[in-house]
Amino acid sequence: MSELSFEQMLEESLKTIRTGEVVTGKVIDVKEDEIVLNIGYKSDGIITRSEYTNESNADLTTLVHVGDEMEAKVIKVNDGEGQVALSYRRLAADRGNKRLEEAFNNQEVLTAKVVQVLDGGLSVVVEETRIFIPASLVSDTYEKDLSKYAGKEIEFVITEFNPRRHRVIGDRKQLMIAKKAAMQKELFERIQVGDTVEGTVKNVTDFGAFIDLGGADGLLHISEMSWGRVENPKKVFKTGEKVKVLIKDIQGEKIALSLKFPETNPWANAAEKYAAGNVVTGHVARMTDFGAFVELEPGVDALLHVSQISKEHVDKPSDVLKIGQEIEAKIVDFNEADHKISLSMKALAAAPKETEDPDVADVDIEAVANSEN
Repeated sequence: MSELSFEQMLEESLKTIRTGEVVTGKVIDVKEDEIVLNIGYKSDGIITRSEYTNESNADLTTLVHVGDEMEAKVIKVNDGEGQVALSYRRLAADRGNKRLEEAFNNQEVLTAKVVQVLDGGLSVVVEETRIFIPASLVSDTYEKDLSKYAGKEIEFVITEFNPRRHRVIGDRKQLMIAKKAAMQKELFERIQVGDTVEGTVKNVTDFGAFIDLGGADGLLHISEMSWGRVENPKKVFKTGEKVKVLIKDIQGEKIALSLKFPETNPWANAAEKYAAGNVVTGHVARMTDFGAFVELEPGVDALLHVSQISKEHVDKPSDVLKIGQEIEAKIVDFNEADHKISLSMKALAAAPKETEDPDVADVDIEAVANSEN
């Protein structure tokens, strides 16, 4: 039996490898674009930058260090230069595909960072496998600009899995719909008419504001924003601000809100404050041909009839008064049931002074009598 040469013994002591096999090796050298592995084979294994990561500008010296142990997939046993071509990225992708297939079959909720915002949606990566989330499946509402998702972690489920065609589709929309449905159910079980709740201003229109109550939106109509008048809701509320509101009514999934809290009702103590005979001040809020409405305080208006503006004849209130003008008047009628108050400026006009000295009057009468004789 012939003795084996040292080279033959060394070669036989080394393992054999095949394309597609997964090998384990130790990093013996790292460059910016290449990793060299000792895989226990007669040749070293090489992992290029493109076979390590999808990031084209990645510096491998910051990601891998000499002495690290890692696994890789054999691409070619001989890359043409006597070395073994390896891929870390493809191995991770294989394992990622298996992971995603399990998630797809189990409808598991995954979390990943958005690595790219595209015209038609978002791209995320799970274990080196790219997943595309179409714009229509990013949210339960239409979003024109998806740039706000760049770099953020989002939750989604896999709704289509076809690795052969490199087609893996994610869906975030259905999670949002399910979450909102659960929140809505919890909200309607918790609230009732008369409750005070906190919400966030979601949208402001000319007729009111929509308040997000956490599960459902409520409408705060312009007429319910104050006991007084609100001309423009957009000057009162801003999107995103917090506000405490009163649940005024619930009809099915519609919630009516109000800021007219009972304890702040200005008519609660109006009977004493605005009793007939009291003298008050207010500002002219609006005018008609028959009179002017005077705001005594937010939520309390009184009518100053045109006939009660002055002792002199007044054709139209606008001939004498101006919007915003402060006036003083006497309350001549108070109707608590109908929330009506009538004012009179004429009642405060100075009455003719009566002569207080009877002797003076007598002198005048005698003088008149003598002048007639």
